[in-house]
Amino acid sequence: MCLAVPMKVITLEGRTAQVEQSGTRIRARIDLLDEVSVGDYVLVHAGLAIAKVDEEDARKTLALLSGAGARGEGSR
Repeated sequence: MCLAVPMKVITLEGRTAQVEQSGTRIRARIDLLDEVSVGDYVLVHAGLAIAKVDEEDARKTLALLSGAGARGEGSR
């Protein structure tokens, strides 16, 4: 099973973004997306941002993941 996780863009450097979710920061490539800005939420799978999502949808998804036992916003 594959899972893409919503993460918030913290910094941008070229086509690489530093993204964060629940205090964990990673680098993700943003090559598949036309425009990404600091503060945007993106779905990240295997180090690649595959879609932009709005903040409300990102928070709802993270809450669902938290309730399913995955590490999400509500599990700190």
